[in-house]
Amino acid sequence: MPAGTGPSVVTIGNFDGVHRGHAQVLRHVVEEARGRDAIAVAMTFDPHPSSVHRPEAVPEQLTGLGDKLDLVAQAGVDAVLVVAYTPDFASQGPEQFVRRYLVDTLRPVLVVVGHDVRFGAGNTGDRTTMTELGRRYGFDVEVLADVASDADRRWSSTWARELLAAGRMDELAEVLGRRHAMRGAVVHGEARGRLLGFPTANLDPASSGAVPADGIYAGWLVRGSGAATGGGGERLPAAISVGTNPTFDGVTRQVEAHVIGRTDLDLYGEEVVVEFVRRLRPTLRYEGAEALVAQMHTDCAQALEVLGDQRLV
Repeated sequence: MPAGTGPSVVTIGNFDGVHRGHAQVLRHVVEEARGRDAIAVAMTFDPHPSSVHRPEAVPEQLTGLGDKLDLVAQAGVDAVLVVAYTPDFASQGPEQFVRRYLVDTLRPVLVVVGHDVRFGAGNTGDRTTMTELGRRYGFDVEVLADVASDADRRWSSTWARELLAAGRMDELAEVLGRRHAMRGAVVHGEARGRLLGFPTANLDPASSGAVPADGIYAGWLVRGSGAATGGGGERLPAAISVGTNPTFDGVTRQVEAHVIGRTDLDLYGEEVVVEFVRRLRPTLRYEGAEALVAQMHTDCAQALEVLGDQRLV
C-alpha cells in the first residue's frame, strides 16, 4: 500500500462469490466513506484461509481472484487490499494484525465487520476485541447484522455452493445477484463433438470459477469482456455440458460449450466466459452416437427456448 494511504473506511472478508450480502456491505462501506471524506477499502485474502488451517477441506472458490476484484470494484470501493494468507500471517495476534494491517497501513476512521468476525492467531479476536482495539487506536467499529434474503436465510457463500452443487442456477442467480459464470481459455479436447456435428469450446481445467453439478445447461458463451463481472462482449447462445461424457466412457470431468447454430467458430486459445442460465437435464449414458446426437438436437432446442425468454438485451 502506498505510504499515506487513508483515512479509510475498511471492511474485511473473503468475499467469495461477491454475493448480494457482500454487495450490500460494500455499498454501505462506500456510503460511510463518502460521508467521512475517506476512501472505501475492502481487505480480502488469497489463498482462502482454509488452505492454511484446513487444507483437506478448502471450499471450491465461486469466483477466481481477478473476477472477485472486478465484482468488488463494481460496488464502488476505491481500493482492495489483497493479503497473502500464509502461516506467518495467521500466527499474528489480534492486536498485531490490527496495528500492522489496519492502523499503520490504512489509517481507518471506521472498520465495518460482521457479528461473527474472527481474526488473529487461533481466531482469538472477535467483534468485542475489534471494538476495544478501535478505542485504543482511534477508529470506530460498526458491527453489521446478517443480511437476510426474502427466504429468511442469510446471503452466504455456503448457500451459493449448495445451489451450485445441485445445479439450481435460477436460485443461485438470486443469491449472487447475477448468473454464475466461469472464465478460461479454450483448449483442445478430443474433437468428438465436431465429428458429431456439435463442435464445443472446452474450457481449460484451470479456469476461474466453480464448476456446477454435472448436467446439460442452457447458457451463454461470451467472447471479449465477460459475464462474470457484468461486462459486455459478444454473447452467443450455448448448450453447455458438464461431466465425463459417459456415452464414450470418459473419465475426465470437463466443461464444454456448444454455440448453437455455429460450426464456423475457431475459439482455440481464446479466453471466454461461460455463463450458466438453467440446468436442462442430468448427464446420461446413451447407447451409441446416434441416440446421443438425437438428444443433443433436443438439448439445443430446449436451450434456445430458455434463452429466448431470458436473454439480456
